[in-house]
Amino acid sequence: MRLLLTAALLASTATLPAFAHDAAPAPVAASKPVPKEELLKPPADAVHYVVVSEAGKHGDQWRWQLPDGRTAYRWSQELRGWITEMDQVDSLAPDGTIAATTIRGITLAGDAAEEFRVAGGRATWRTATDAGEAPAGGWYIPAGGVGIANAPLLEALAAAGDAGLAFLPSGRGRMTLAGTQVIEGPNGPKTVQLAFVSGILSSPYPVWLDDKKRYFANIGFISVVPAGYEGALKQLRDAQDAATADAVAGIARRFLAPAAKAPVLFDNVQLFDADKGAFLPARAVLAQDGKIAAIGAAGSLKAPAGARVIDGRGKTLVPGIWDSHLHIGDDWDVLSNMANGITSFRSPGTNIDRAIDATRRRADGTLLMGEPFISVIIDKKDPLAAQGAEVVSSEEEAIAAVRRVKAAGLWGVKFYTSMNPAWIAPAAAEAHKLGLHVHGHVPAGMRPSEAVTAGYDELTHLNFVVIEAMPRDVLDKANTRQRVEGPARLFKDIDLDAPPMKGFIADLAAKKTIVDPTIVIFEGMLTQDGGTPQPAYAPYMGIISPVLERSVFTSAGYPLVEGYTRDDYRKSYAKMVELVGRLHKAGVPIVAGTDGWGIELVRELEIYRQAGFTPAEALQSATILPARVVGADRRTGSIAVGKEADMVLVDGDPSTDLGALRRVVTVVSDGYVMDADDLRKAAGYSGRPK
Repeated sequence: MRLLLTAALLASTATLPAFAHDAAPAPVAASKPVPKEELLKPPADAVHYVVVSEAGKHGDQWRWQLPDGRTAYRWSQELRGWITEMDQVDSLAPDGTIAATTIRGITLAGDAAEEFRVAGGRATWRTATDAGEAPAGGWYIPAGGVGIANAPLLEALAAAGDAGLAFLPSGRGRMTLAGTQVIEGPNGPKTVQLAFVSGILSSPYPVWLDDKKRYFANIGFISVVPAGYEGALKQLRDAQDAATADAVAGIARRFLAPAAKAPVLFDNVQLFDADKGAFLPARAVLAQDGKIAAIGAAGSLKAPAGARVIDGRGKTLVPGIWDSHLHIGDDWDVLSNMANGITSFRSPGTNIDRAIDATRRRADGTLLMGEPFISVIIDKKDPLAAQGAEVVSSEEEAIAAVRRVKAAGLWGVKFYTSMNPAWIAPAAAEAHKLGLHVHGHVPAGMRPSEAVTAGYDELTHLNFVVIEAMPRDVLDKANTRQRVEGPARLFKDIDLDAPPMKGFIADLAAKKTIVDPTIVIFEGMLTQDGGTPQPAYAPYMGIISPVLERSVFTSAGYPLVEGYTRDDYRKSYAKMVELVGRLHKAGVPIVAGTDGWGIELVRELEIYRQAGFTPAEALQSATILPARVVGADRRTGSIAVGKEADMVLVDGDPSTDLGALRRVVTVVSDGYVMDADDLRKAAGYSGRPK
């Protein structure tokens, strides 16, 4: 689901939210979104952009002028069954800023309704989940809207230069110009320029301009480009990635300097022994030459010459944290993950070229990233195929794709929801023969028990465990939004002590099939009404990104299916939490992952605690257990003499408060000792999590 949210964010380039304001109007009253048939229709001469990825085209955006001089925008998109249909009408003030905005329709997150007006020196705004009022002035950046509607802002930033622009309701941004590329399009060669905008996201936000410094395109996981320029997608992405890599490489070299690998002694710490699942008081740990050199009672170890000594009173030393479901984002994303103590992770779906490049740069010290264990998505060629997948059209092509993954030196294959179920067993057999891990979503029409029989080592996302109990109309459309809506509607009524779930849980336990629940995403999707911070994000409000606060952190949950209430969804979510507890109690291996930005991981562990895990068992799911799954537990995953020095010092006691894991003080990765406050600052955070 993080990929869907990211896709929506990139395609909309949604921007700054409201912070503290004066007396605020009420949010837009709850109502049904304006239907597609009532939205504006672009004329034949509208400027046309396409929403695309390497998997193909997903939608369209248009811009045109209305007879009264206002600018109209339209966005139409389908992403594996999730629909975006919206329009936007903007009026500009004499100074070029936005004087009024009206947004209507539906997005991946539900009702797109948003209004902004300037009158009498006051600016007011309302969305479906928030509202605010402030003195007029600055450039209003909507919570959502059509991506290309941000073009006037981006062009104003380009013209403003180093002075930048004030944002409404708060903040300030500026644009830095980078290199140019000559691309081919319908009218021949065209020169475009890369630029980075600061002040919107926590890290610089890339955008492409034309030779007159006008908006041209956004390139990302989902890209928005002018129609006819789809062929330039890879060229622009490669140039953008290279420029980002150059910017982040200097940060990596600073934190990975030889001096950072000097010996370090943590004294007077509480130590989490992940192998035994025990919290040990008053311990000392010495790391030297990238390894754990000694462990003893507090005060018993002598620091060698040149060593750094860290007093751990009131703090806990835990193994480096693992996120078992963290797609490699851009270079800023992986830096942010390191700041949160994620020293190892599994990326279950990364483009082969990106995987090879990121791994290489991590090895040569120009990318500050935890150790990755990367899988590649394999899906059938289909309009509903996964973005970034190796798409195949036959059993033979599926087997060939598995071999390409192995040849790239990667860790596993992840089958997806549009795969032909008949291809799973032969492709999984080839993967196992080559020593690859097999996991994934379950193809439409196939029950998860059948996927396990066909060779899955692991089921990805809890809803693909839940689908075992879903009716045929959900099962057969599991490559659409039914994979979320079916469990949301129906799981509340499923008896876990009766067929099919009781037998399926027992079978998963007997086969030691791994489950990667990512239940934190279902908490956000199924329980939230919007307008207040979701539990996973509340500790990060005010320190990461205003755009994420308004567009994601305080957003409403998954749109309700007609005839169902949020309470129905909450009951299904509660049954999901119960299912996680049942799986764990039965002996099914559970590994903690987020499918998010990594900052959700501690909340994932807190939910495990609610499900009946002990704090130690929850922490094991993010340390030694994933290390065992990937076969790295002899060298990492726990703090033991001879193992790699991957450790995190946190402020507090996770044995009684798992939230202490958010309060990262020091990160040690491969023996490099890094101050977490410095890491957070480098990643664009303005402070510590609450």
